[in-house]
Formats: sequence, C-alpha cells, structure tokens
Amino acid sequence: MKLYSIVDKYGVEFDYSYLDNLLEIAIKKLDVNGIFTIIFIGDEEMHEMNYRYRGIDRTTDVLSFALNDAKDDFIEEVDVLGDIFVSIPKMKEQAKEYDHSEERELSFLIVHGLLHLLGYDHMTSEEEKVMFGLQKEVLINAGITK
Repeated sequence: MKLYSIVDKYGVEFDYSYLDNLLEIAIKKLDVNGIFTIIFIGDEEMHEMNYRYRGIDRTTDVLSFALNDAKDDFIEEVDVLGDIFVSIPKMKEQAKEYDHSEERELSFLIVHGLLHLLGYDHMTSEEEKVMFGLQKEVLINAGITK
C-alpha cells in the first residue's frame, strides 16, 4: 500500500504519504484482514450523504459504510470491509478548531472510520472508552500527536 500526492479537482496537490505509516500501524494493531477504501470529498457532498444515509441535515467529518453490515453470511477469501469518506474541508476546519495539525486530524478521522468498519462504535460511554483508547494507541504508535 502506498499513498502518494493527491491532486484535487482544482489541481491543488496534497501530500498524504504520511498515511502509509499510519495505516500500516493501524492494520497491524487492529488485526485488519480485508480491503477498504478511503475517499476524500468536499463538505457539500458530505452534507448530502449525511442527510441521505443518516437523516442529519449538516456536514460531518467522516462517514464509514461497512459492507459487512449488509450481509449475514459474508464469507470470501478477502473481506471487503467498506468505505471511509472524509471531508477535507471539515478536517481542515477541525484541525484549526482543536489546535491540531492537519496531519493529526486526518489521521484521527481515518483511524476512527476504520474502527467503525471493524464494528466499533461510541454510542455508550463504555464503547467510547474502548474505541477512543484504540484510536489514541494507534496515533501514538504512529508518532502522530498535535
């Protein structure tokens, strides 16, 4: 797996190669054995998806769509986990709001989305403790702080 620079629809180039190390650590730590995609989108598209699939009429930072949720007996040689959509404008806004680097915020959102694909949630305080603990551990192991 290798991520290189990504060019957005306006021709602006972004270097997200640091995500290679993060994903290698996350995949090993979380024992991921499957395929997933990460899709970078804008706020308008994220708003539409959030409304369509969750009934929430505003943008959000990350949405995960686990394919395994849709099937009871999903057995293949390679598990297709699903898709993680990240709003780059929302990520940038939150990085400023939380006084984080964009690297830290994007890394957090990707790990957060991956955990959702793996079945983790944060609907209760106990679930949140487990999920956020794993997120923190992966980020620390990847050397990503503020």
